[in-house]
Amino acid sequence: MNPRRLAAQAWPLLQVALAVTLAWLMANLLHGQENPFFAPIAAAVALSAPRGERGLQAVRLLMGVLVGIATGEVIGASMGVGYGGLAIATFVAMALATGIGGARTVITQAASSAILTTIAAAGEAGVHRLADALIGGGVALIFSQVVFSPEPVALLRRAETDALSRIARGLELTADALGREDERLGDQAVEKLRALRDPLGELARLRTVSKRVARHSAVWRSQVDAVVREQEHADHLDLVASGSVMLARMAVEAKPPGRALLATRIRELSTVIAALAEAPGDRSTRQRAAHQALEAGRPVEADAAPDQTSVVTVAVLRIVARDVMVFAGLTIDQAEAAMRAGEAEADVPAPPATPRVPFGFDQRRRERPLSSELPRRESDTPDGHPKE
Repeated sequence: MNPRRLAAQAWPLLQVALAVTLAWLMANLLHGQENPFFAPIAAAVALSAPRGERGLQAVRLLMGVLVGIATGEVIGASMGVGYGGLAIATFVAMALATGIGGARTVITQAASSAILTTIAAAGEAGVHRLADALIGGGVALIFSQVVFSPEPVALLRRAETDALSRIARGLELTADALGREDERLGDQAVEKLRALRDPLGELARLRTVSKRVARHSAVWRSQVDAVVREQEHADHLDLVASGSVMLARMAVEAKPPGRALLATRIRELSTVIAALAEAPGDRSTRQRAAHQALEAGRPVEADAAPDQTSVVTVAVLRIVARDVMVFAGLTIDQAEAAMRAGEAEADVPAPPATPRVPFGFDQRRRERPLSSELPRRESDTPDGHPKE
């Protein structure tokens, strides 16, 4: 059991438990069916989707149930209850769900609803299932779109913090490997940075999800412009991550005379990225990061370069530093001009704010970074701080 992961998921799980209970109570009160088990199941299925996709999951569930029940009723009335009718109803329901662009949830619910409707006498199971689905799905929509609706910019920020923290750790490990001249540690650093595929994939998912939340949530429609602005910053994390992988690979292959220089520069860049991870939505933090990234990416004097590999590696580091400056808020033209001039004259614009979540119910998780769920580094002490 992972206590950190459990703690991070405790609040969403509590929301599911509340929705399940409410759906069951409402189903009992509204249509009086004995043991209306599908209403709480529908609420649980809808809210089991990742944050930002729970409302869509509820809609998909309702679509699948409607398609399946309608198909089961028609096939059952025309062919009766039997093996043939069951097979045809299931196939037709799944085909219709697929034809309307249904996701896996739509197809699964269409099939199961068609099965229940076809084999149940007089279609009563289908009618009850539809009523339960409407109750459970309705509760899930209220929870996901109103009461516990995730703030879309905060969704992006948490994913940014996760990716930035991992990049900073990978670069710090690279600097450690260079300082100790430890090839095994260098290989670990490269692998750690290559493992960024998962957090970057999650960030890509949330770039799409956050815009959908802003457009369709009952409480966050005013956040569409803010989400688009934050997405423009988040797009550059892909470049920062890919550049960091290349930087680590080249650095660990550098000759010993140049490793001290590279270790210093990479550690400086790691510190900048780690600071950004702590507060990606703070303007002053972004402003400092832009200036410090510029300093970390300063060119190497010709007489200070021990070998050509080090010069090329510093050139890659400068590209990563430029992308960090763009993520912080500068335009590409401003970042490149600062690199050429050796100083940044432009101010970083204020990043989009993350307003308070309505009703305050989700405030506790609004700014909680995903990095708190990550395992400690090999060099960390039990309390999570680096060893001396």
